[in-house]
Amino acid sequence: MIAVILYGLSAVYSIFLLRKGFRKDNRTNYFLLLAAAGLHTLAMFKRGFSLERCPINNLYEATILIGWAMVMTYLVVGIWSRLRFLGAFVSPVLFGIGVFALIVPALDVHGPKPQFTGGWLSLHVTLFALAYASFGLSSVAGLMYLMQEHNLKFHKLRAVFSLMPPIQRLEIAASRLLLGGFLMLSAALAVSAIWFKQIEGVYFNGDAKILWSVFVWLLYLALVVMRWKYSQLGRRFAWGSIAGFVFVVLTFWGSSLLSPIHRP
Repeated sequence: MIAVILYGLSAVYSIFLLRKGFRKDNRTNYFLLLAAAGLHTLAMFKRGFSLERCPINNLYEATILIGWAMVMTYLVVGIWSRLRFLGAFVSPVLFGIGVFALIVPALDVHGPKPQFTGGWLSLHVTLFALAYASFGLSSVAGLMYLMQEHNLKFHKLRAVFSLMPPIQRLEIAASRLLLGGFLMLSAALAVSAIWFKQIEGVYFNGDAKILWSVFVWLLYLALVVMRWKYSQLGRRFAWGSIAGFVFVVLTFWGSSLLSPIHRP
């Protein structure tokens, strides 16, 4: 809860950064997110030790893990000062994820015994979380690209005096983050097939979450092909990365609830 409060403070501080046109380096925001990430990590460890297992057994834990992966990915990317402003857009997303996880008790439901065990499953969940985190940061970079493009198009002074990365660098960041997320999603699906073979004897079935994951993979494959094969850059790619992540956020929990495998 304290971590979520810090995410909220970071989101409020980000509004002031936005209103000032990002004319100063937001180290304060970075350290707010760093402190929140430390508390977030501590909470996950405490939960894991209290349950004596890896905390990935229900939707609440999956939601918290995705938020943790996103903030940790940002902290690595934010080491470079010219990309640190991603935190101004990441913090509202993290705050929303945290509040949603805390106020919906139906997410934190446990079955009679832990259903998810084994190294393959832990690797599977970690890769998925990192993939979604990369997609989230890619959508953030895409949003920053659209803002910078708008400022340049209408000759706003904040495009000149702000410390936001150049529009070309934002485009590169968005595309590379999306490609990295796609590669991790591909690896996660491959690991899932191996794990599923061990427990069910088959590599694939018609489970709702599996079908949803394959659809998300195809969606991001289309974005990758659009970007590197047909050179669809700039505005279209930015909107595609944003729309893709919005779809993931809006359908993740529903697809999990429809899956007997992914809920206790």
